[in-house]
Formats: sequence, structure tokens, C-alpha cells
Amino acid sequence: MRDNATEVTAAGIARLAGVGRAAVSNWRRRHADFPRPVGGTETSPSFALAEVESWLRKQGKLAEVPLRERVWQQLSGHPEGPVTALTHAGCVLLLIHDRPPVWLDVSAGSDERLASMLPGALRDVLTPRFGKQPAAVDVSGVVDVSGAADTSGPVGASGAVNTSTAVNTSGTGHRAPGAASPSAVNTRPAVNTPPPVHTGAVLRAPTAAELLPSVPLLRGVAELAAELGARQTFEFLLGRHLDANPRQYTLTPADLAGLMADLVGPVRTVLDPACGTGALLKAAATRPEQRLYAQDSAPELAALTTLRLALHTWSTVRGATGDTLRADAYPQLHADAVLCHPPFNERNWGHDELAYDPRWEYGFPARNESELAWVQHALARLKDGGAGVLLMPPAAASRRSGRRIRADLLRRGALRAVIALPVGAAPPYNIPLHLWVLRRPEKAPAQPEVLLVDVGRYAGEGRGGPDWRAVREAVLDAWQAFGRAGRFAERPGLARALPVIDLLDDDVDLAPARHLPPPTAADGAEQLTAVRERLGETLRLTADLTPPPADSARPARWPLTTIGELARGGALMLRTGGSGGHARVPVLTDHDVLSGAAPSGTLPESDEEAVLTEPGDVVVPVLGGGSVARVIDEATGGAALGRNLVLLRPDPAALDPWFLAGFLRGTANNRQASSYASTATRLDVRRLQLPRLPLDEQRRYGERFRALDEFERALRHAGRLGEQLVRGMYDGLTDGTVAPG
Repeated sequence: MRDNATEVTAAGIARLAGVGRAAVSNWRRRHADFPRPVGGTETSPSFALAEVESWLRKQGKLAEVPLRERVWQQLSGHPEGPVTALTHAGCVLLLIHDRPPVWLDVSAGSDERLASMLPGALRDVLTPRFGKQPAAVDVSGVVDVSGAADTSGPVGASGAVNTSTAVNTSGTGHRAPGAASPSAVNTRPAVNTPPPVHTGAVLRAPTAAELLPSVPLLRGVAELAAELGARQTFEFLLGRHLDANPRQYTLTPADLAGLMADLVGPVRTVLDPACGTGALLKAAATRPEQRLYAQDSAPELAALTTLRLALHTWSTVRGATGDTLRADAYPQLHADAVLCHPPFNERNWGHDELAYDPRWEYGFPARNESELAWVQHALARLKDGGAGVLLMPPAAASRRSGRRIRADLLRRGALRAVIALPVGAAPPYNIPLHLWVLRRPEKAPAQPEVLLVDVGRYAGEGRGGPDWRAVREAVLDAWQAFGRAGRFAERPGLARALPVIDLLDDDVDLAPARHLPPPTAADGAEQLTAVRERLGETLRLTADLTPPPADSARPARWPLTTIGELARGGALMLRTGGSGGHARVPVLTDHDVLSGAAPSGTLPESDEEAVLTEPGDVVVPVLGGGSVARVIDEATGGAALGRNLVLLRPDPAALDPWFLAGFLRGTANNRQASSYASTATRLDVRRLQLPRLPLDEQRRYGERFRALDEFERALRHAGRLGEQLVRGMYDGLTDGTVAPG
């Protein structure tokens, strides 16, 4: 066996065999021929995946593992780590996407032949897409994915990697010719030399020695691509990697990314200077003639994002790695749009060494104002009239240390809108973040105004997330009306265009809630009376549905089975939610299941076949903990299954769906089937247990579980109405629209 074989943990073996971890421990003790550990620790050993699969197959214990799960096990257990494995997989998927006959040729034959031929084949596809890989790597790390000519940025017409330094010195930087004189900019030379961008191209063709341990994975990836498509396969693997490492990455939700892209509209050149996993550029990539520029300080993210965008679009895509503020990879770029989700509250952003940087046209940011440094970087990379949208913490709109910069942004017309988002729109989910909409001023406006929008009213319940459809409609309607010629009609409690002069006080506080008039209560007390009547009706229904007194009984000792065993025996079908599909139907998300809401999500259009729910299905969330299972009814049937959900479709002749859902909600049942490897609890649905009962007995339990579900929904509805009534009374009494009595 090679030392660099793909490894799998005991938990992974349990998933492969469809059993619990206790069964794996028993096998190790009882079977002398069970594979020996090859890594890990004494308490958490790891095993060679090939040896484990061979042993399970001989013992007849290898479950029918879905291809996706097998490929994921190979990737997550790769000897060089999942990021290296994901990068190798992405390169091969790009080869399959661009030149499928070449892959068929090099993959024929032995693993050693594939590893030896693959580097040349990858170079042949990476060079046209990423530019020529130089022998002496430059400091910019810029890669041209398409190889198309472009003289507006740092990469020349050949598409080769830029060989000039990307360090932003005092002689570089962009100021629009028509802009006001940058009195706040100090043009003295920098005292300290910024550190270079990460040395190394974002992507290069791996060598044969590097690829050899990945060959089994790459063959599985190609097999999966034949089912899903190359793009969807990479999205699936990247999504699983991000889900498995929630503390390592700060993600921009797809709905928020789409809103930010819509605010700038269709443009030709887009930059994201803190690209992360590329969600913003992916949302903005709508046409093949576009040019997308990405930079991130993490080399692995820059590489994965470049691959993701290359698979997603035929646009020109450039990836760079390095600290954007200290070492900008695109110092000469004049983009049509900048989209950015910058890191928040960074103290070490380069305050000392960048004191005289020419990007600070609106003032030198304080040490605790890193977000205002990102705002000015975005403006410096925009062409005249170009638009930018940045996700910002709400404190950036009101901190006293940033008031002078905010004032200059307002006076010169660079800040066009501040939009307060609902709680839960993006991490950190407990804070209502803001969007700042920027415009590179072509000339100073005569009477500048700024649009203030607050869509906090559209926050969802619990983990449900915002009502993104309502958020999108409210924000875009206000922005488009503000952008059109003529006056902006004030929308109390929602949006207002305010003259800049009204904001230029000692605080220059831009928080929308401080400047919007309170919402007008439609019909005032009459509306609250209607809510009170609905609450009374719901409370009476809740009382009628209250379960009868519980009869005591001795603890049952039923013979038990698991969901995994039932699936193998054909009593039910098990499906997992996807990340795309043909059907444009509502999507049932994990938040919808947890909150009892109607399907509220959307799936990106892809070649993947969406999993559609049917009445009688049981849906279980696998992340977040808690005992939750939902039976699909006629109203929800037909919705697509979202990510982080498992669908169980019982055979009506063998299982009652309400019996199934009820026992899956048992607290002890969930506890024994859950793992706590990270801050997120993950449920292994196959390990959940059910008693073996006759169908008639199942239906008796099922009727009781159905009644409990109806009672629970009535309680939840009463709670929502009660909160609405209490909030309405407080607001009405404090704004004078409701009399005290």
C-alpha cells in the first residue's frame, strides 16, 4: 500500500456501510483481518479507503453508496488535504468541460499512465484559459483565464501572467480627471514598502508525482461529471467542502450576491478585491463578453474561485492572490463595477505603511476604519461613472472616527445610497448589515442627495432568513426610482432621498433608521383590532387542539431498525437535496422546515436534476441540531428539495409517513445519530431508529403524531400574531396613532 493513500475515519466507514460508529468499533475488535489504521490519532484513527472498501465488500457490508458520497469521501480523505484534492479535481473538470476527448484519451489505461499524461493535457487547457505559466513567477500572481486581449488592466494582450510588480506605490493609483482636487490625499512617497502579493501563480498544472495520489478521486470526479456535468460537479464538491468547514470561510449568500449584482446592473468589467469563494462575481457573470477580476489574500480561495468562475462562464476571468489593500494586483484597472464583501473590523489592514497611499482621496482612514479603506479602494478602481456595492457593518455608518470621510463621500456625490438589510441577511447573522452603493463621480453634483433604505421589516423568523423576494423588490424599486430623473416619492419607514446638507452635522450618521419617518399605520387601530381578532380565533383553535392528558405506560421494548436498513430493504427511498436544477419551482429550504414556513428558496438553473417533493414524503434537516421532521402535504408537494435536507419517501404498504416523522423527532433518537465535530451539529439520517411495528399500529401512532403537528402549527401561528399585536401596540402608542385608552 502507498503511504499517500486516501484515508477515511471511522465515521466515514460508518457512512459507507450505512451503520453507526459503534458497529465499526465492534468490527475492529471482532475481526482480525479488519484494516489497520494508517494515520490519525489513537482516539481517532484513519484507515486506507481502498482497504476499507475491499474489506466491506468481502464481508457483504458495503452499502450502495451514492457516487456523490464516494467521491466526497475520496476528496475529504485525500493525503494532501481536501483543498489540494479540490484544486486537482477542478483542473480536471475544466479539462473535461473544455476538451472532453482529451480526457477520454489520457484516462484510458493504468493510473500511472493517467498521472504521467495528465500534466501535459492540463497545461494545454490551462494555458489558453489562464495564460502561460512563467518559469520565474511574478509577484502579482495574476492569471488570465481566457487569454483574451485586454489593455485596461495589468495583464497584456497575450494573456500571460503579469511580470510587473503589483505593489501600489505613490506613483500609482487612479483619480478621475474631472474629480475635485483630492485635498485629503497626501502624495508624499510611502515610508514603508508594502509586502508583495503572494509569490506564485494562482493555478499551475500539477506534476505527475503530485497527481498520482489523486487518480482514484479524479476518475470518480469524471464519473460524477458524466452524470451532473463538470460545472455542477465542482459546485457540489465545493459546497460540501464549505459546509464541512463552516468556521474557516465567511460566505456571501447567493440571494444577497444577486441583489448586489442587480444594483450595479449589467456591466462589462467587474472587480471583486476580496473575492472569497466568488459568489459576487458568479452573480454578476451574465454575458460571455464580460471581464471578471478577482483577488483574495488566501491562495487556496483565489485558486478555487478562479476555477469556479472559469467553469461557470466563458467570460475573461482573472484571479490574483495577495493582500489587496497592501498590494493591489490591478493598480491600473478602471472597472465598470466593483462588488465586495470585505473583512470587517480589521485592525491590521495596513494603517501604518499606507499612510500616504493615493487611494485615500476622501481622507486617511483611522486604524479602526478598515471598511472605509475598502470603500476608497473600490472608488479608486472604478472608471468615471462606475458603480460599486459593498457589504458593510452598520457601525461604519455612524462611528465618529469616520465622520470626515463619510462627509466628503457625501459632498462629492460618491456615496449614493445606504441600505439597511434585515437581520440574518449575511454573517454575522445577528447584525443588520448595510449595503453602500457608490458611484465614481464624473463631476461634483450641484445638489447631491443620498438614498436611505431600511428593509429590516422583512427579517425572517428564527433561522428562516429574510424574505428575499420582498427585500429585492423593495430595494430595487427604490433604487431605480431614485436613479430616474425627477423627484423621489418618500416611502415612510422604507425609503427616503435626503439632501446631503441635512446629514452634514457633527456626527454624519448615515444609519437609515435614524432618518426615515415612521411607517404610517394603515387604518391604525382598525388594523390592530383585526390582528387581535385573528389571535383570539387562533388561541381558541389552539385550546381545542391541546392534547388530552397523557396516559402513563411502561417503557416499551420494541425491536428496532434503522433508516439505513429500511432504505436497503426497499421500505423507503432516501434522497438528498441538490444545489441546482432545470425546474423553476419553489424550493423547500432547511430554514423553511425548521420554521414551518412555505417553500421560500430558489435553486440556480443547472443541468442537475432537482429532487421534487411529493405528498407523504418526510423531510429532515441534517444541520443545526434539534428534532425536526416534516411531512409534505398537498400544498408543499412539488417543491424542490434544498441543500442540507434529506427526503425519505416511505412505501405506503410498509411505513406510515406520520409514524415515521414522529419517531424521527425523538430527542434520544436524534442525539445518538448526531455528530459534533464542529460548531454545527450534523445528523446522520441513516442511523436514526424506528420500532418494528405492524402497519395498523403505525397508523395509531401516526394519527397521534399528526394531531401534535397540527397543535404545534397553531401555537406557532398564535405566537406570530401575538408578536405582531404587541409590536403594533407599542409602535402605535409611541407614534401617536393609537390612543392610550
